[in-house]
Amino acid sequence: MGYVPGGSVDVLTRAIAKVVSEKIGQSIVIDNRPGASGALALQYVSRAPNDGYTLLTVPGPIIHTQRQPEIGRELAAVALMSQGPIVMVGTMANAPSDLRALIAAMKQHPDRWSFASSGTGTGQHLAGELFNTMAGTAMVHVPYKGGGQAVTDIVGGQVTLGMLGVTPVLSQIKAGQLKAYAVTTRFRIPSLPDVPTMEEAGLKGYDATQFFVAAAPRGIDPAIVAKLNATIAEALQNPEVKLALEASGQVGGHLSPAATQDFVVNSLAKFNALVHTAKIPLN
Repeated sequence: MGYVPGGSVDVLTRAIAKVVSEKIGQSIVIDNRPGASGALALQYVSRAPNDGYTLLTVPGPIIHTQRQPEIGRELAAVALMSQGPIVMVGTMANAPSDLRALIAAMKQHPDRWSFASSGTGTGQHLAGELFNTMAGTAMVHVPYKGGGQAVTDIVGGQVTLGMLGVTPVLSQIKAGQLKAYAVTTRFRIPSLPDVPTMEEAGLKGYDATQFFVAAAPRGIDPAIVAKLNATIAEALQNPEVKLALEASGQVGGHLSPAATQDFVVNSLAKFNALVHTAKIPLN
């Protein structure tokens, strides 16, 4: 995968891979290859043999400044592992009371606000820029190589806000070190039941979903894809995987390989349009 250990993509991949390994009777090695918002891992897997032994967890949506391997081109979708929200968090020091108060503070002092994400062009970055566009704010994006690395700086106040997956921030929210303002989906999540959605908190029409897809090099045998899709679907019903999904605020996927590919292509089209119309910088 293209991110450092500790973030949502890493935790979920490891939980699913453990169960899949047990089901197929073969060990699975997790290889973290962070860099360039996941592009290094995309390039590596796109050049790998298409024999079914090399897979990649692709988080999305991700928009790159330069053409990179994509699902539907150099990569084939295997399964939708999960989808769910990003959570907007901030340091507890002098924290506004709720999202409306936060937006008011951001408009009063627009130069004081920044937000961390797991990388430029990632779904977390795009969720933050969608927030800027809809709320009329101007928080500055601060990219990290993974969600886990951003948390310390947000807690310490070096970055004022974060748009991150639930996994790396959940314990800090529960411990009172981070304030959670809203989740980006239209539904609340069991692990943070008191945190409202963006729409409930006052930002009408806001909706941004983060997803995780298992992909393989293009040209893989459809029979292998079908078997992997079914095995991942079974793994998503495992109690340990369900706990990992719940903790990250994710919902397990139940799509065929073809439907998964359509899902990814349509999501990328939506956010490419946002980047174009809002003139969002991706460098």
